[in-house]
Amino acid sequence: MLALMVVRAPIAIAMFVPGALGFTYLAGPDALLNHLKGMAYARMSVYDLSVIPLFLLMGQFATQGGLSKALFGLANAMIGHFRGGMAMAAVLACAAFGSICGSSVATAATVTQVALPEMRRHNYSGRLATATLAAGGTLGILIPPSVVLVVYGILAEQNIAKLFAAAFIPGFIAAAFYLVAIHVYVRFWPDHGPASERHSSSERFELLKRVWPVAAIFLVVFGGIYGGLFTPTEGAAVGAAATLVTGLLNRELDAAGIRNCFYGTASTTGMVFMIFLGADMLNSALALSQMPMKLAEAVAASGLPPLAVIVAILLFYVVLGSVMDELSMILLTIPILMPAVMGLELYGLDPSSKAIWFGILVLCVVEIGLIAPPVGLNVYIVNGFARDVPMAETYRGVLPFLAADAVRIALLLAFPGLSLWLVAILT
Repeated sequence: MLALMVVRAPIAIAMFVPGALGFTYLAGPDALLNHLKGMAYARMSVYDLSVIPLFLLMGQFATQGGLSKALFGLANAMIGHFRGGMAMAAVLACAAFGSICGSSVATAATVTQVALPEMRRHNYSGRLATATLAAGGTLGILIPPSVVLVVYGILAEQNIAKLFAAAFIPGFIAAAFYLVAIHVYVRFWPDHGPASERHSSSERFELLKRVWPVAAIFLVVFGGIYGGLFTPTEGAAVGAAATLVTGLLNRELDAAGIRNCFYGTASTTGMVFMIFLGADMLNSALALSQMPMKLAEAVAASGLPPLAVIVAILLFYVVLGSVMDELSMILLTIPILMPAVMGLELYGLDPSSKAIWFGILVLCVVEIGLIAPPVGLNVYIVNGFARDVPMAETYRGVLPFLAADAVRIALLLAFPGLSLWLVAILT
């Protein structure tokens, strides 16, 4: 699998080919063909998967509908006059946009197009500007809705609404810690993030009127889910429709833009489902080898403290993030690692709470792979818009954000209630 990744084979093929070879070696070609004839239908016929293209479509409409411009404008009007305030505004815009997008890459790319020119116009350093946007983009997969969290819920057989509830507080903590990281950064290098002009109250009010649809969509979707009005899948459909209407009313979406949104959703959905098939093939071979069961038995017999096992798994995800994207990591590893994790005694948590808490931990750790060297997909996305900024400069800039991530993960690891408190209240 790693060899195929090195030669730049698509990730789905890089998982499918060794999975098929391993399955053939273990069970023979006839068994492989028998398995293949029903594998695709068994995966694609799962109703819960329909939530993925719906949330992707919602994100496409939000991206094309100009909502990021209004969100950044309001946040900048509120705090841009502080030192480093425009970078903080970019983080808040990423957090707000992530609440209706669900994709890290889309969040980073969309907010960068709006915020980067403004930060450069106000003499922000390339290091701070690009690092902030790359790190802020990671909030797109943490603050619900999150496509990665939906995939985890399907694989771990957990309630998606509960997973979304569990992600809220960690998401807010992430945004707050990023703001603190920016504040500390500009204390040491004040010329990297100069203050901008102060906006008047009337300007702020005008900008506020432009972003109320974002809050309305968020409240309708998640209020409806937790109020029992509709399921997450139905909520995604309502959110996609509401985002489309908002884009049309703002005159940001035309027929060509809507067509592009559907094309983009179809392309991304196809990629996600192909990765599903590749991961299913590889995991079938691994299951046939009894690797997950043997791993769970080895962990149970190791005598290691349960938290030490969890820390080791999280460190493994950090390393894996240097060669794989977050979705592929989840699809490949969860079926293997989940039995071992569920066999651990952790804070007296019941199986469902344990799976939800572990899912949030994993989600926070795979975020690190989006900005950490040597790959850092978000870093590459942002640097595509700032080609004059050396990649090494952006990686230096993300170090304070990585430190903030480490502190946040340590808190979530030590205090499961940060993830589970809201679950107990809302569900």
